[in-house]
Amino acid sequence: MDCDRDCGSDPGAEWVWVRRPAEAEAVAAAAGWPAAAADEEARPLKVVFASPARYFTDAAPIGNGRLGAMVWGGVESERLQLNHDTLWTGGPGNYTNPKAPAVLSKVRSLVDNGKYPEATAAAYDLSGDQTQVYQPLGDINLIFGKHIKHANYKRELDLHTATVNVTYTVGEVLYSREHFASNPHQVIVTKISANKPGNISFTVSLTTPLDHKIRVTDANEIIMEGSCPGEKPQKDNNAPDHPIGIKFCAILYLQTNGANSKVEVIKDKMLKLDGADSVVLLLAAATSFEGPFIKPSESKLDPMVSAFNTLSVARSMSYSQLKAYHMDDYQSLFHRVSLQLSQGSNYQLGDSRIGQSAQAGSQDATVSNYAFLIADCTRSAALNDSVKPTVDRIITFKDNEDPSLVELLFQFGRYLLISCSRPGTQISNLQGIWSNDPSPPWDAAPHPNINLQMNYWPALPCNLSECQGPLFDFIGSLSVNGAKTAKVNYEASGWVSHQVTDLWAKTSPDAGDPVWALWPMGGPWLATHLWEHYSFTLDKQFLQKTAYPLMEGSASFLLDWLIQGHREYLETNPSTSPEHYFIAPDGKKACVSYSTTMDMSIIREVFSAVVLSADILGKSDTNVVQRIKKALPNLPPVKVARDGTIMEWAQDFQDPEVHHRHVSHLFGLYPGHTMSLEQTPDLCKSVANSLYKRGDEGPGWSTSWKMALWAHLHNSDHAYKMILQLITLVDPEHEVSREGGLYSNLFTAHPPFQIDANFGFPAALSEMLVQSTGTDLYLLPALPRNKWPHGCLKGLKARGGVTVNISWREGSLHEALLWSSSGHNSLGKLHCGDQTTTISISSGQVYMFSRDLKCLKTWPL
Repeated sequence: MDCDRDCGSDPGAEWVWVRRPAEAEAVAAAAGWPAAAADEEARPLKVVFASPARYFTDAAPIGNGRLGAMVWGGVESERLQLNHDTLWTGGPGNYTNPKAPAVLSKVRSLVDNGKYPEATAAAYDLSGDQTQVYQPLGDINLIFGKHIKHANYKRELDLHTATVNVTYTVGEVLYSREHFASNPHQVIVTKISANKPGNISFTVSLTTPLDHKIRVTDANEIIMEGSCPGEKPQKDNNAPDHPIGIKFCAILYLQTNGANSKVEVIKDKMLKLDGADSVVLLLAAATSFEGPFIKPSESKLDPMVSAFNTLSVARSMSYSQLKAYHMDDYQSLFHRVSLQLSQGSNYQLGDSRIGQSAQAGSQDATVSNYAFLIADCTRSAALNDSVKPTVDRIITFKDNEDPSLVELLFQFGRYLLISCSRPGTQISNLQGIWSNDPSPPWDAAPHPNINLQMNYWPALPCNLSECQGPLFDFIGSLSVNGAKTAKVNYEASGWVSHQVTDLWAKTSPDAGDPVWALWPMGGPWLATHLWEHYSFTLDKQFLQKTAYPLMEGSASFLLDWLIQGHREYLETNPSTSPEHYFIAPDGKKACVSYSTTMDMSIIREVFSAVVLSADILGKSDTNVVQRIKKALPNLPPVKVARDGTIMEWAQDFQDPEVHHRHVSHLFGLYPGHTMSLEQTPDLCKSVANSLYKRGDEGPGWSTSWKMALWAHLHNSDHAYKMILQLITLVDPEHEVSREGGLYSNLFTAHPPFQIDANFGFPAALSEMLVQSTGTDLYLLPALPRNKWPHGCLKGLKARGGVTVNISWREGSLHEALLWSSSGHNSLGKLHCGDQTTTISISSGQVYMFSRDLKCLKTWPL
C-alpha cells in the first residue's frame, strides 16, 4: 500500500491501494500471456441486482469468516441481516449411550439372520439426541424516509473487491452505499454518501430475535447485549429453569462527516442522523463461546470487552485505510485463480434473447411469476449495461449458455469460502454463515454425510488451502468427543462421528430414523480431507503433527468396527447407505444391512491414507499399520448389480427410489480414488450406468457431485449437462416445485437454500479442467470443447504441490505452465487427450508445455 500523503497523521487521508500480482499472474506474464487487469475490466465479476431484495435469497452476502451480513439494499429502508459463526443454542453435550452395546449386539444378530426390517426397527435405539441450532445475530436497520421517488437503482456484489455497492438517484442527488466485511479488523463496514453535501439523514437501530437488551451511548454507539437459548427450543418445553446459553454483544458505531451534521438519541434505542455529508458505520460483535468443551455458564470471556477492543482498533482507522487492508487481505486469496471461458470470437449475445427466453419460460410453472417480476423491473434499467442483472442471466442461460455466467458462479463459490471460513473461525455450516431464521432448515447444522465435506471440496484445487483451517480444528474437536462415543457406544478404540454435528462437536448419532442417524462414517470421511491436504501441499509437518494422529485414530476405530461375519470378508454391521432405503427380500422397506459400498469405499481411503502416511513418516511398523495391511485384502470388493450398475448394498436389493439424491456408492470414483478410468475401466462403465439410472435431477449438491463424477469419467457432455441443470432460477415462493437451481443472488438450492452446491460447483468445474493423482496430471480431461472452444485458467492446484496455468484454443490445449514450490514433488506423467509424456518437476522452476506436451522452456519462479 502507498499513500499520496501522510496517512498516519491524517486519519481522513485517502489511501491508494496497490495490488500485488498473484503468483499465477506473474508466471503467466513471464510466459507472455495477456495481463489479468484488462480481463477484469472487460469481464467484471459482479452479482448484479436492479431492485432491492424481496427475499433473503435476493440479498447480497458479505463475510469475514466470523461475521456475516446479507445486504438487502432498500431505498426507503436498508437492512443488513447479521450473523456470528459461534451463535448457537445449547452447550457441550453427552455424546454417549451406555445402552448402545446391547442394542448393537441385537441389531448385528438380526442382520446376520437376514432380518433387515427388524434390524432397522431395532436400530432406532442406537439413535442419540438432536443437534443444537445456529442462531442469527440480528439486523442493522436504517430508515431513510417514506415514499422516496428514486431512479437509476443498482445493487451489486463485486467479487474482485468483496464489496456490495448500492446506488440510486433522488432528484439530482446520487446516493451510494458501500459495504464490506473486514477480516483484518473483524468489523462490518458501511459507508453512506451523496454527491452533494448535507444530504445524508436516517434513523438507525439494532434488532435481534434473541433475548437481549439495547442501550445507546452519547458516543454515537448502539450496544446490543443478549444470549442464545441454553438448550434447543422445544415446542412443548415449559420448564422454568433453562441453562445459560452463549452470550453476545454487538456494537454499532457511527463516524459522521459534515459541518452541519447532528446525531440525537431516540428512545434510548436508536440514533437519528441529520444533514451529514457522509457516514461510516462500524459493526463489531463477539460472543462468550470459549470452545466446544466449555459450558457457556463457565466461560470467562466477556463479549462486550471483546467487541469494544475490536471496535477501538477499527475506529482509529480511516475508511480508506479499512478498505485498503480489507482488499489486500481478500485479494491475496481471491486473485490466486482466474478463469476465462469463451464460446468463440464470432459469438454475439443478442439483447432480444431475454425477451425470447421470458416468453418461452412463461410456460414453465417452476419459474412462475417471480422470475418475470424481477426480470421485468430490471430490463429497462440494465439491458444496455456492460453487466446485466444476474437474474436475467440465469433466466437466459438455457438459450445463450453464456460462459461468463459459469465463470461468475465458479468464482462466487471461491468468494463464499473466503467469506465464511478463515483460520480461527468455525467451519462453514449448512448455510455457510448466512442465516436469518432462529429455526433454520436442518438447524443449519453441518452434515458430514456429504454436505460438510462438499463445503471444503474447492479449498485445495481452487487454491484456498488456508480456508480449510477451521475444518482441521473441528476434526480435532470431533476426535476428543468421538473417542468417548466410540468407547461407550461401540466398545471401540479411536474416534467416531456420525451424520450430523454442531458447534459443540457432537459425535453421537442423530435422533430418529437410522436411515440417516446410524452412519458412523462421518468421521472417517472427514479424515480423508487430512490426507488430501497433504497430497496437494506436501506439508510434511502438517502430516506429522496434525493429520496422522487424527487419521490413525479414525483407522483405529474402523479396525474395531470391522467384524468377521458369517461371510468370507470383513464386514461393517450395522451398515446404511446415507438416507436411502432398500426393499428387503421379504418385500418390506429397510435401511440397515451390512457392508454398504460407501462404507467400504471410505474405509479403503482411510486405510490407504494411513499406510502411505506411515511410509512417509517412518511409522510402518506400528501395530495399527500392521493391522491395516492385514485387513485391506479382506475388505469386500465393489460389486456390479444385475442391471450393470454399481451395487449400493452388499446384496443386490431392490431400490424403491432409483432417482435418489445421494450417489454414495460412487464415492470410490470421486472424491475417492479407488476407481478410475485407467485402473478400473469396467467399474467405471458401471458408474456411468449408475448415474444414468439415478438421473440428472436432484438437489444442488447432488447436481454438483454428479458433475464431478461425469468429469472423472471424462464425459464432458454430461458434466456440462449438469451445469445446465444447476443454472436454473428458483422461485423462493414456490421452492418445492423442483430440486436444485439458483436463487437470484446465486445461492444454490436444495431447496431451500443450502450452500454446499455453491462449493461443489467450483470443485467440479476444476475437475473438468485439471485432475491429478500425485503421480499423474491430466489437462482438460472433461473440457466441453464445443461449448468453450477457447479459454484460459490460471492458478489451479494439483496434487504433488503443483500449480497449473492452461490456455486452450479451438478446443485443444495451446500452452500449459506448471510449477511447484515443494522440494519433493512426485509428479511423473502429464496427460492431455490421448497424449502422455514423462515429466520431472523441480522446485522453484516454471515449465512451459506445448499443445503436444513438449517442454518448450523452463525458467526460475
